[in-house]
Amino acid sequence: MPAPGEPLSVPPSPETGLVREEARRALAEDLGEGDLSASLIPPDRHARAQLLLREEAVLCGIPWFEAVFRLLDPRVRLRWRHTEGERVPAGSVLCDLDGPARALLTGERTALNFLQTLSGTATLARRYAEAVAGTGVVVLDTRKTLPGLRLAQKYAVRVGGCQNHRLGLHDAILVKENHLLATGSLEAACREALALGAELGVPVEVEVENLDQLRQALEAGVRRVLLDNFGLEALREAVALARALPGDPVELEASGGIHLGNVRQVAETGVDYVSVGALTKDVQAVDLSLRLLPL
Repeated sequence: MPAPGEPLSVPPSPETGLVREEARRALAEDLGEGDLSASLIPPDRHARAQLLLREEAVLCGIPWFEAVFRLLDPRVRLRWRHTEGERVPAGSVLCDLDGPARALLTGERTALNFLQTLSGTATLARRYAEAVAGTGVVVLDTRKTLPGLRLAQKYAVRVGGCQNHRLGLHDAILVKENHLLATGSLEAACREALALGAELGVPVEVEVENLDQLRQALEAGVRRVLLDNFGLEALREAVALARALPGDPVELEASGGIHLGNVRQVAETGVDYVSVGALTKDVQAVDLSLRLLPL
């Protein structure tokens, strides 16, 4: 960790299998048996539209936006005025569209849903990345993602300037409190996790809740530790303890109760990583609108 593999290239194509399938699924959810409102429009009616940004944001999700309209009608043409990952000021026109009016109207909400959500994720990630700039600390996301949009949101986190933790339960071992309770002891859990990690060739991390548990994990040979809900002084003590150990360096990740108001203070304690569930969990959609223009 950060994640053993990248969830998506930056940026993916609208024809990337994952992007196209997510767009197809979202359209099916909205369309059902067909768009009744758009059927009021003559099938040969042509239209032009503009995509407007109402607030400053980091633009993210262009491939999903494009995939929606490609699936509906390949005659829809899009001309972007801004690029993926760009911080765009409020009031900007993001894109010019033209094509069959029915397709523009039918795809409007689905395309905007992707763009507003992923831009919201990327915008928040950019704020966190800027908050810790110069400290050397990496801000990570978590598995607290919107169902069905994990890889898309983790892509948006990277566009915003932060990095990914594990993608899921399959690519790393993270021993948390409930695993300790189910296993019976921290020592046993660490021993079994390290053995399995070595066998499978995947990273191993153990979550601890106090300095005593940290000492136990380090004595067991763990070299990546998640410090859960540690105060600032406890984080500094944990860093000093880990740095004093001989051998391979220990990586420390702080998590729990971290927000934009205190993330810089946490980063300055000397930890290597800070993980923030809010990056993908508490997303505020960016304010966008698609407006048809007079012909």
